[in-house]
Amino acid sequence: MTKGQIFAVLAAAGVVAAAIAPPLSAQSAKPSTRFGERLLHAHNSERVRVGAVPLQWNAKLAADAKQWADHLAQRGRLEHASYEQRAKAGENLWMGSAGYYSAETMIGGFIDERKDFRPGKFPDVSRTGKWQDVAHYTQVIWHDTREVGCAVSRDATNDFLVCRYLPVGNWIGQQIG
Repeated sequence: MTKGQIFAVLAAAGVVAAAIAPPLSAQSAKPSTRFGERLLHAHNSERVRVGAVPLQWNAKLAADAKQWADHLAQRGRLEHASYEQRAKAGENLWMGSAGYYSAETMIGGFIDERKDFRPGKFPDVSRTGKWQDVAHYTQVIWHDTREVGCAVSRDATNDFLVCRYLPVGNWIGQQIG
């Protein structure tokens, strides 16, 4: 596969190959719900474990995540928003049976990818040889990421979690871990 083909695959999956991250926003606040606090804490527990700076909650990212989570619940399936639709933020998605999973279990789905993670330059960071197997995890622990906002929506059978991150992680050629 050529570099151009690799870039096209990564870009289609929402992985960024740029050299400059978007600036931090001025939207930092406390989560408005206990569930949001637990989502933030679950992220930050893992970040502290790996020596990364704890994330701050971003109310605008959470509001944008809520709009996309509502969209996913209407469609009944997971799909990433385009890089432009999410205003150049990183995005992690999760789906599970409605009302069954805790905030910690939802974020735990991202963190469980740690078992396949190996430190290196992105995208060469997976023991399986597939960066997709660890991309949720690397976004959670990405050292330059400083803000997160998450939201959950529900359809008749599933909960849809959307988390948005600034600055976006998973930059091609950047060291992680």
